[in-house]
Amino acid sequence: MYTLHIANKNYSSWSLRPWVLMRELGIAFTEHLIPFHRAEEWAAYRRIAPNGKVPCLVDGDITVWESLAIVEYLAERHSGVWPRAPVARAWSRSAAAEMHAGFGALRSICSMSCGVRVQLHAMSPALNADLQRLSGLWNDGLRHFGGPFLAGAAFSAADAFFAPVVFRMQTYGLPLDPAARGYVALMLERAAMRDWYEAGLREAFRDAAHDEEIAAQGRILEDLRAPVRADA
Repeated sequence: MYTLHIANKNYSSWSLRPWVLMRELGIAFTEHLIPFHRAEEWAAYRRIAPNGKVPCLVDGDITVWESLAIVEYLAERHSGVWPRAPVARAWSRSAAAEMHAGFGALRSICSMSCGVRVQLHAMSPALNADLQRLSGLWNDGLRHFGGPFLAGAAFSAADAFFAPVVFRMQTYGLPLDPAARGYVALMLERAAMRDWYEAGLREAFRDAAHDEEIAAQGRILEDLRAPVRADA
């Protein structure tokens, strides 16, 4: 069975991608979560993951790191990771690669934190440009392939790559057009997304660096997370 190494569900957007994909497709795996603040566990983890980062998939004596590589590895072994139709598959790979490498303002200004609600101090031109591109990309997929998911009727890796953005929309209340808002609502109702979110809320530990980044960008309106425990 696969082992998927991830970090805090509240914060770790990169970990979410393969996790939600495998859950949605019914690909069995064992989860190993390493909280950001446990330095000793990360030291040991670096003997597993060559880059020392999450996510990392271990399949017997094979180790695959980086979310895009993990998805492609799974696509070689399981159906449904990418759409079967060539046009939808090409679009999905392009959209996932764009998310993997782009949307820098959205990711830096709106760091993922599932359990808080934030009002940004300001909407920068770069963030507005990212949101316009995001809406355009999502609308293109939804119109072209008929929805309700980005590349058609079934959840695929394209949706998994934008799953962290969906949580960001909820956290920061960012402006989107009606079709994009509908897609966010659909994704938030997926069982795998709800499971990840609820587990993130239950985490009784914090990462100070992530929380400081978020507080610097906006005002915390609500914190829905479980209280911090000293032994967590």
